[in-house]
Amino acid sequence: MSSEVSQPLWKPSQETIKSARMTDFMNYVEKSENQRFQGRYSSLYDWSIQHKDTFWSMIWDYFDVIGERGERTLINEGQMPGAQWFPDAKLNFAENLLRYRDNRPALIFQNEHGQTQELSYQQLYSQVAALASALKKAGVKPGDRVAGMLPNCNETIVAMLATTSLGAVWSSCSPDFGEQGVLDRFGQVEPKVVFVVDGYFYNGKTLNISDKVNGILDKLSSVESKILIPFAGIEHQVSDCIEWNDFLDHQAESIEFEPRCFNDPLYIMFSSGTTGVPKCIVHGIGGTLLQHYKEHGLHTNLRREDTLFYFTTCGWMMWNWLVSGLAIGARLSLFDGSPFYPNENAMPDLIDKQGITVFGTSAKYLSALEKAGAKPKETHNLSSLKAVLTTGSVLPPESFDYVYRDFKEDVCLSSISGGTDIISCFALGNPILPVYRGQLQCRGLGLAVDVFNEQGEAVRNEKGELVCTQTFPCMPIGFWNDSDGSRYQSAYFERFKNIWAHGDYAEITDQDGVIIYGRSDAVLNPGGVRIGTAEIYRQVEKVDEVLESIAVGQNMGDDERVVLFVRLRENIELNDDLIKKIKQTIRANATPRHVPAVILQVADIPRTISGKIVELAVRQVIHGETVKNTDALANPEALDLFKDRSELTL
Repeated sequence: MSSEVSQPLWKPSQETIKSARMTDFMNYVEKSENQRFQGRYSSLYDWSIQHKDTFWSMIWDYFDVIGERGERTLINEGQMPGAQWFPDAKLNFAENLLRYRDNRPALIFQNEHGQTQELSYQQLYSQVAALASALKKAGVKPGDRVAGMLPNCNETIVAMLATTSLGAVWSSCSPDFGEQGVLDRFGQVEPKVVFVVDGYFYNGKTLNISDKVNGILDKLSSVESKILIPFAGIEHQVSDCIEWNDFLDHQAESIEFEPRCFNDPLYIMFSSGTTGVPKCIVHGIGGTLLQHYKEHGLHTNLRREDTLFYFTTCGWMMWNWLVSGLAIGARLSLFDGSPFYPNENAMPDLIDKQGITVFGTSAKYLSALEKAGAKPKETHNLSSLKAVLTTGSVLPPESFDYVYRDFKEDVCLSSISGGTDIISCFALGNPILPVYRGQLQCRGLGLAVDVFNEQGEAVRNEKGELVCTQTFPCMPIGFWNDSDGSRYQSAYFERFKNIWAHGDYAEITDQDGVIIYGRSDAVLNPGGVRIGTAEIYRQVEKVDEVLESIAVGQNMGDDERVVLFVRLRENIELNDDLIKKIKQTIRANATPRHVPAVILQVADIPRTISGKIVELAVRQVIHGETVKNTDALANPEALDLFKDRSELTL
């Protein structure tokens, strides 16, 4: 793909480069360390890898982290896992996110119906103080787990900050999770306190979840306090809960922030869980904070005057990433509901209404917006918008074209990639670099990201495994209930010794950008040729009749054939002419190896609750295997559409 790159789609102006925080940090390092980068990000990146302990210490100092850094930066440097960052440090996560306590806006929440709720930084601090005191009185201590099955609203952030101010550990999922899906997650971490809601809104509907909440709370024997947020404002039958306002300690005026170690637990995140019970990934306080400071402040160029938005639920790590924008002092825009309700203008309307400067979304959203014929550049002002971030799946080159043609010309389009495993990004945006079609702009500072071939050799302009060859602060501190570390070791370090193998199929380009081709475990292998699924999706997206697709490999003896399932526009049926059109489009723009042997129509495609399509689950179904954990899916019934297809009988 990199061979098609010519001119960048966007270049930052000299004024943008000069005023960027990335440039300011580069100057800061030059003066402190007697370096000369000559304005080149690549030189700063190389330095940050070669001097990683100095680099991360300077991130701490540059962003003026509240806490004691301690003498030592890194011990057991050569061990991965096993290295330990800032072993003498003491800090509190919430204290850093609540460092501003003025009347500037901190949060603005809007629901599907346009109703808004705002909090200033002072009001946010006061609400956290009231909840933190109540939680402390309820017996919450450092290391205890507190969980929330909550929408992306102001109260959820207050609950997380109150929890972490006490040194307790936060874990969350969204209210659209099924009962078993929630129990598979919260049941493992045994929370002392749980926050729930009466219902939520989606696509114009009000969903009462009383029965589900009761079923979950009945089965969580560890829970001592149950707090209900009346989010939907409906008559409900949730029993044995204290309402939010009744639980708060309204007399509390200040917060006693509990000092914690750098590597004490902050969040417990969950893998998608489509191949079994979700893995409980434990992230540390200091590593999360430093990495998010770096990504927000330098790579996203976020400032106090900015409004940061990311379309996410509380079951996706982008929520945790979004919330850290408070440490910069920016205003966070929160939205819960469908991004297409009441129509495709919902999100562009929100950008204009709130003056959003950094708009984060999924690659799927941009594709759906284009398929809907939306051209926000022609219908909206969008003058506030400086950057568009996308993740969740691969952003195809054609979506880059769409953004600059129909969304906004002068915007930094940053496709970002990392995930729950590191609660952040390996490759992401950069305000001082150009945007090339189909590429993530750069590898993140301080992360020794590379691409290895099958022999474990670093390669360029060649597809391979995305790896990280040196330790970094935001590595998980471990998995929950994994006392010997074997599950953690197996997840990332079995492929290459002492090397983090992330599970992405990727390429580093001549421009030093990154291309992601999909998940390594979903890579197709017809005739021994490895093909990333994103390479096929990219071509299928060009076919107007197709809304979305999913490609899997079907075993054929010692080989496999590619099977493509397509979801088509309403009232369109898959026929020989459309099959021919799809195959010709793929063959003309990729290779004959990419052309599916079989193309079949389905009414729906299964996806996780965070919106990612699940190739592995579909592959299991067409091979007659059992999908172990359908509660991880937003639409598990869609799997039935792939079962016992006569067209796949060999």
